[in-house]
Amino acid sequence: MKRILISLVCVLTLPAFAASPELDAAIQNVRAACGNISNDFDHIKTIAGVNTAVTGVGTAVGVGATAVGIAKSSLDKNIEKNLHKLDVGDQNQFKVEVREYAENLKNELPEPMNAQEKRSIQMGNWRTGLLATNAATNIAGAVIAGTNKVKKDLKSQINNCLASVKVLSNAYMQARLSQTASESELKYAENIVQACNEWSTVNVDSINNKSGGATLSSGIGAGVGLVGTIVSASANSQKTRQGDDGKEKKLNTAANVMAGGATVASGVATIFNATQISAAKRAIDVAEKCEGALQ
Repeated sequence: MKRILISLVCVLTLPAFAASPELDAAIQNVRAACGNISNDFDHIKTIAGVNTAVTGVGTAVGVGATAVGIAKSSLDKNIEKNLHKLDVGDQNQFKVEVREYAENLKNELPEPMNAQEKRSIQMGNWRTGLLATNAATNIAGAVIAGTNKVKKDLKSQINNCLASVKVLSNAYMQARLSQTASESELKYAENIVQACNEWSTVNVDSINNKSGGATLSSGIGAGVGLVGTIVSASANSQKTRQGDDGKEKKLNTAANVMAGGATVASGVATIFNATQISAAKRAIDVAEKCEGALQ
């Protein structure tokens, strides 16, 4: 009778400590579906960081191009004012021959006219070079941002991960109700469900949206920067400077406006890249938490 009672007790208490094949299989499925996702998002974060630096440089040189262009316009106005002051009949001809008059103008002008002209030309060259650099960084930024996205297979993996978590959650509830798993197994499964289910709070599409925004902004900046480079070079050419003053002014104004536009575009792209880093960090936090619970 004693043996029968002992055997009966063993049979009744065994389910509370026996491993659940269904629960174990569900955990293995989550491990297969949710593992190693953090590496992909870490790569996205790293590339977004690189692109932030690239477009940041573009913004900085764009600011420089705008500032130099404005300073050049101010200097050109001063040169024009001095030309009027001298009451020279043919001012365009005077600009061509200004070197010959420079020594005679020293006492009349605050600075020799030829030195002012040289500085104006130098500023124009700086603006052109800075605009070209801005255009180059925007082109690089557009290329980088365009490829720095969550790929379809990664999105599918996250969806599969969430689906496997749902299966595990059901297996966990079944095992708890039927008492076919130990407390440690149940606790382990519960932690996995809580950690990995946080993927449902991660907006993966927002990462791609930010990539698209950065690509568009950099693309616009590249286009404006390239045109601005051409316009600036044209405005500063010998032919233009010795030709129609009105045309030179218009080209310089256009180049300055384009420098400002390219700068704004670079700045917007930098913001998109920075927010993409933030979104990727959120995904990495969830991935690491999930992968940690699976260990």
